[in-house]
Amino acid sequence: MDIAAMSLSLSACSTNTNISVAMMSKILDTVEVTGEALTEMMEAIPTPGLGEHIDVLA
Repeated sequence: MDIAAMSLSLSACSTNTNISVAMMSKILDTVEVTGEALTEMMEAIPTPGLGEHIDVLA
């Protein structure tokens, strides 16, 4: 493989990595906002004890 082809390949790889990191950053922001909203909803439940435990099945 010549240097020019390697350079193009590395550039494309770098671009894909940058796009992936940007997407993961946006996803993390969305998850944080959703988690905060869920916490607020659970705190707003008027019945004492309701919503204190969440069963999560894998």
